[in-house]
Amino acid sequence: MKMEYNEILVRYGEIFLKSEPVMQLFERRLIENIKSRIIKTGIDFSIYQKRGRIFIKTKKIAKVCKILKKVFGIVSFSPCLHLETSEKREILEFFKQNYNKIVGKDEKFAVEVKRVGKHNYSSQELAREIGSVIKRKVDLANPDKRIFVEVRENDTYIYFKKIKGLGGLPVGVSGKVISLISGGIDSPIASLLAMKRGCNVIFVHFHSFPLVSKKSIEKTKKLLQVLREYQDKIKLYLIPFANIQLTIKAMIPTKYRIIFYRRFMLRICEEIARKEGAKALITGESLAQVSSQTLDNIAVIEEVTQIPILRPLIGMDKLEIIKIAKKIGTYEISVQPQEDCCTLFTPKHPTAQARIEIVKEFERRIKIKKLMKDAIDKAEIQEI
Repeated sequence: MKMEYNEILVRYGEIFLKSEPVMQLFERRLIENIKSRIIKTGIDFSIYQKRGRIFIKTKKIAKVCKILKKVFGIVSFSPCLHLETSEKREILEFFKQNYNKIVGKDEKFAVEVKRVGKHNYSSQELAREIGSVIKRKVDLANPDKRIFVEVRENDTYIYFKKIKGLGGLPVGVSGKVISLISGGIDSPIASLLAMKRGCNVIFVHFHSFPLVSKKSIEKTKKLLQVLREYQDKIKLYLIPFANIQLTIKAMIPTKYRIIFYRRFMLRICEEIARKEGAKALITGESLAQVSSQTLDNIAVIEEVTQIPILRPLIGMDKLEIIKIAKKIGTYEISVQPQEDCCTLFTPKHPTAQARIEIVKEFERRIKIKKLMKDAIDKAEIQEI
């Protein structure tokens, strides 16, 4: 017969590096994020906090653990047994009565004790005495079962494993950002990593419908369904880009088209950022992966914006990005065929070293503000 867990102990790490007021703010946001995710499932629970720990009471331990695996800001968590006492005599009596449910007859064990608060015994003393009432063989170096005991003020928490969380910061503590999401492999992962650093991500997808089908839109929505497991609410701007592309095709030399596409996209995203109160843009660029991502072209493309542009993947190679995509389940969606707006009218040999003076000269011939306004006015906003 196994022990029945009655709570989950949640740990967080990086939050402790903040000042006291900021730490409290981050703690509150983490708790709200956890609450929001569990409430959506309809599971009954209650949640409370002690210094450095969050505790969740529920009868659906396994289901809540599954949710916690996708909450940024959590370093690790443990299903646990909560004893409403810190009296050594009562803790020892619990182990004396229940050790046969915890450690098998042929298993070796070790006990680790941590205390917070004032008690009339030391951590080492309690660990030694717990070990003495468990009639099994002790092996501190290589135990079959490791027993963790945390005595926190007037309560005791007992657990047997630590489940790794995603780490990072709670989504929302770093403010809003705008992510350019294409439907490819890179941009969903860049968005995920922005979430990990506490960003609330708003998504913008540029499409070429009706010049092409709606496949890229459909793919993007599927990708966002996956990312919604990590961020509570998802807002998506669908921006019609066909008219801008046709204008660029008619007026701009072939090898410069990608540069002009990207400059228009950043301008439009900057306008959306102002509307949404977002503090930065997110792209899936990885240095020198394609022609538009050389240092020369990055400099020319980002020249149109005043808002910071964050590139979480800038130092990663494609295999590293694919590994993450496969792990979270976006890879299989991203590799499905689509008519992407950036590949429409794309030259075989785009320039890798655009010159800003040439770009600006051609841009004088284009009614940039009118094209931008038309695209933004026709944007479709959806909640995923």
